[in-house]
Amino acid sequence: MKIKRLTGSSMICAMLLGATTLGAAPVMAQEETTPPLVRQLYNGNWPPPEEAQQLRDELYYQRAIHAYMTMIPALNVIGMRDGSEAAFGKGYNVLPIWKDRMDARAWVPTPNADVIYSMSYLDLKETGPLVVAAPPGVIGMFTDFFQRTITDVGAIGPDRARGGLYLLLPPGYDGEVPGGYFAFESSTYNVFLFFRTVMEPGPDPKPAVALAERTRIYPLYEVEKRVKPMEFPNGSGKRVDMMYPVDFAYWTKLKEFVDYEPVGAISPELRGVLASIGIVKGEPFEPTDRERELLEKAVDVAPRMIMALRMAPRADGRDLYYDDRNYVRAWAGATADWMQNSYLDVNQRATFFQYAYSSAPAMVMRTIGAGSKYPVAFLDSEGELLNGTNGYKLHLPAGIPAKAFWAVTLYNVTDGTMPETPQLLPSKNSLDASIVKNDDGSVDLWFGPEKPADAPEQNWIQSIDGRAFMAVIRLYGADLDFFDQAWRPDDVVKLN
Repeated sequence: MKIKRLTGSSMICAMLLGATTLGAAPVMAQEETTPPLVRQLYNGNWPPPEEAQQLRDELYYQRAIHAYMTMIPALNVIGMRDGSEAAFGKGYNVLPIWKDRMDARAWVPTPNADVIYSMSYLDLKETGPLVVAAPPGVIGMFTDFFQRTITDVGAIGPDRARGGLYLLLPPGYDGEVPGGYFAFESSTYNVFLFFRTVMEPGPDPKPAVALAERTRIYPLYEVEKRVKPMEFPNGSGKRVDMMYPVDFAYWTKLKEFVDYEPVGAISPELRGVLASIGIVKGEPFEPTDRERELLEKAVDVAPRMIMALRMAPRADGRDLYYDDRNYVRAWAGATADWMQNSYLDVNQRATFFQYAYSSAPAMVMRTIGAGSKYPVAFLDSEGELLNGTNGYKLHLPAGIPAKAFWAVTLYNVTDGTMPETPQLLPSKNSLDASIVKNDDGSVDLWFGPEKPADAPEQNWIQSIDGRAFMAVIRLYGADLDFFDQAWRPDDVVKLN
């Protein structure tokens, strides 16, 4: 490297220049005269028309995704109502009961094969205030059609399992509310009635069915001679599709719901989201060909996004029941209304209603010896996704803390329906006297496409080869050892 040497005169000039510079004020940077957003966006001009249309389409599509995820609680129960009414009829007096238990032929999100289900769909706009005489010992609830709990029924409800008269009032009701009832106002005209009655050991469903058939439903101001007689169609053994739509009908049924229900049933902000895709109460829903294409894309992609959310562990770990096991809780530590400490958990709510229905305080509160708990496994002990091609073993230690009963059921991961195999009832429960127990009182259950040679037939649940599944443990009447985590189920172990 060459170093340029200075002559004497030039050196003096440099020294004088340096002294002058050090004593002078700093030179200011050139002032920016263009605001930042102008610089960022097209140098202050409009976007090219083609790009502008692409951006409008993208926004429409994103709003449709958001609408799908926020409206799935309503579409979930609308699908159940429409499927039920198509199969069994409609009316306040029609209460379908699965008298021989609900099996895989009923397409319902995560049904319980181990209790007797009674489910109906009431319309307070059509009937006005309705009275429901609930039998004693029911485990149930009423929800609005966003599946927000109106009230629990049974041990956690105001009747405290003694039974009683529940008065359901339509939204905005300003009439007389007589005494003597457990009175509740719904935020939607449509109300979901969901009762469960527990079988006798054996299991014997007949007493539970007889109890459910003591339910009576009638308009508040109707006299006895004009009340429609109750009908209790048997839902068991029938192919019934009660799932929410998976095509463009998702949007048309949502529009019908928005038109039917009062404005106050949906928040203004969410109504704005719906309006941005053309769903406005009382106005025509007429999407263009391009908008219809985007809506059809959203109803395909949104459930894929929800499944992707379900696969990933939460960063806050609130979805895990235990620090050392892979069981998740469907509510991730939120309330039954999906409220975390400072926010509404919209992602967790969407994931729940993709594969399940009905969220009630009795399912979430830590009520000792009452209510119900649902540890869910979709990973094995090695953290791998459960798959029906493999064989697995689940060990339930002795002293299972469930005062009413426990059950283990397999479900399809996509929508919570039961995998349909020759068994039809992919579930085992403590009411079954044939379940084989170990000498210490613990229970081993096996899952797989074929029964392992050393597994008792009555302790094996068949899976579908090549299809993923999840295993749900139900604890009805969960007791202290569960809440204290003194009792923990083992992880599901893959067999060699």
